Amino acid sequence: MFTAAWLFEDRADAGRQLARAVEGESLDKPLVMALPRGGVPVAYEIAAHIRAPLEILIVRKIGAPGHSEFGLGALVDGEEPELVLNRQAIRLVRPPKGYLDAEAGRQRAEILRRRALYFGDRVPASPRDRDVILVDDGIATGGTVRAAIKALKRMGAGRLVLAVPVAPKNELADLASQVDRLICLATPFAFRAVGLYYRNFEQTADEEVLALMEKARRENEG
Repeated sequence: MFTAAWLFEDRADAGRQLARAVEGESLDKPLVMALPRGGVPVAYEIAAHIRAPLEILIVRKIGAPGHSEFGLGALVDGEEPELVLNRQAIRLVRPPKGYLDAEAGRQRAEILRRRALYFGDRVPASPRDRDVILVDDGIATGGTVRAAIKALKRMGAGRLVLAVPVAPKNELADLASQVDRLICLATPFAFRAVGLYYRNFEQTADEEVLALMEKARRENEG
């Protein structure tokens, strides 16, 4: 049986540890962007520590038929949600005709739902010409993060820093080549799942996301 000693108490603890690693970076007009929902509690701690604004980048994975965790691509929010496909994964899985369009439509509806919930009438902060710290609570296969990186580059982000608490070592070399700086606190041997390295890895609720975003806005304005 596989067991893993937890490295982080919870997402807030992981965020505080990451914040100490990020604080030495030289950043121009930094913007912390979180992948919801689990990335938000991590990113909040970083934003609070370096006194930078916090924003959300909504990304929805396009999972394989019958295996939703195996990503065939991802849909990234923007003025118009952008589909980023993993052609290698698609060739391997060979999803049935119409599957990708149908799944993309389902995830587009979820993006619109979350956009209305998280932003309301507020216009999201733009990453254009700003140094961006992209944050999630961990990386498993990296598909969602890769889609987010591509989207941020197309949005005109400046220097791009990817900051995560934990990830498999074999994913990091490729990801490091796509960003200006990669910060990862732990690359456990025989990596299995992100949640194994947290003592408390309960699902992050929308209510927590909204509360943290509002707290971050108040602190940044103050």
